[in-house]
Amino acid sequence: MNTDRRDRLRDAAIEVLADAGGRGLTHRAVDAAAKVPPGTTKNYFPTRDALLRAVAERCLEQYREITARLAAAGTGPGPGPGPTGREGLVAMLRALLENVAGPGRPRLLAYVELQAEAARKPWLSAILDPIAASDFAGFERAQRAAGLPVTPQRAAVATLALHAAIPHLLAGGSDTLTAAGLDDPDRFVRGLLDAVYPENADGSDPIADGSGPIANGSDPTTRRSHDRADTS
Repeated sequence: MNTDRRDRLRDAAIEVLADAGGRGLTHRAVDAAAKVPPGTTKNYFPTRDALLRAVAERCLEQYREITARLAAAGTGPGPGPGPTGREGLVAMLRALLENVAGPGRPRLLAYVELQAEAARKPWLSAILDPIAASDFAGFERAQRAAGLPVTPQRAAVATLALHAAIPHLLAGGSDTLTAAGLDDPDRFVRGLLDAVYPENADGSDPIADGSGPIANGSDPTTRRSHDRADTS
């Protein structure tokens, strides 16, 4: 099997999936996108499921290549030195979100389409799940490298918020992006980090040092519970 041609077909399939969606992913469409003779794609990937598997595996390969490259440069969430300080993390996350609407758009559109297919094809989930698992681990490492008071829960919340932003950046209209704060990625990232890792005026963490509203007992929910207890 010609490895170069196989990769060319898989890359073309990602383009087709991004441009035409799941229904548009056909052997004929991939042949046309790859500029190969009719029937070539079917020779390599005989069924639609085989084609979906090939696209998912290619997306996973590309994800690993990209994260390895970013990690080596210290600008991504993979293993490596990671961002320096809170501002370094802001810059890293902002760049990743900006990439969604830029060079990364076709790959991420294809990934979202694959996730929809995976809802009905568990074997496809098994291929894609390592991407999410790597993201959760990588973003937690990045938050720790930035010197933030990380807990697994905080890291997961931040990562889930970033994941949730992707479909809106890919398909949301201007009103939706504005309402979500995604019209300004820098402001969105800063707001996210401020919510998950709030700072006192001196830069300390109000939750970790016990000065936050929940830690010092001034949480409204706690007060209401105490009030009810006093009147019973």
